[in-house]
Amino acid sequence: MAKGDAAAGSVSLDLIPASLLAPRLRRVAAVAVGLGVLVGVGVGFFTSAGMAVLVGAVIALPTAVSSLLTMRRRIWLAGNVLHTRTAVRSRSVDISAVVSTELVVRAARVSQVLLRVGDGRTLVTVPLALYTESGGRELEVLALRSLADALASSELAPALAMSTVLVGQLRAEARGAGLEERPLYRAVRLAKDAGRVPQTVLTDQEVVGLTD
Repeated sequence: MAKGDAAAGSVSLDLIPASLLAPRLRRVAAVAVGLGVLVGVGVGFFTSAGMAVLVGAVIALPTAVSSLLTMRRRIWLAGNVLHTRTAVRSRSVDISAVVSTELVVRAARVSQVLLRVGDGRTLVTVPLALYTESGGRELEVLALRSLADALASSELAPALAMSTVLVGQLRAEARGAGLEERPLYRAVRLAKDAGRVPQTVLTDQEVVGLTD
């Protein structure tokens, strides 16, 4: 987590760590700028310098700026307070006081499992896992443990059920269980088997059933 993002003791909930994502995004931005310059120079041979700069900027800026802004995105937990920072805004939700907790599944070639919580004013979404046909990526153990503990501090039944699911995920990881035994992957299988694509919200009963 970048310095200044959160207080000491906070836990990153980034599914893909910034240390892995940032170099790739910088390369994308650099390639976009390089392509824009090359095209601009080429256009400059046939038109005015102003038109060449304009064409180069149109090609380079959208991708480069988008990549650099994406590097600002962070999700972290400080105590029971969940924080997110996107390219243009920051939001926070006290998980112990949430009024809604949902498990969202986006089922496709690359499937996503997301936790969505809200306090009646703000909604925050946390990616929990990504799966492909050959494997996947899940939140790290410390992140799952901290999120499960925060959800357990709530008096909301769906939040407690989600805490149980994350604890079940931790136990499956600890024993080296295959994907089919992991609650988060079961959520994807449930959605796909029921034909609820490309996106669905699991019912409270379905969430409870993920740990059966």
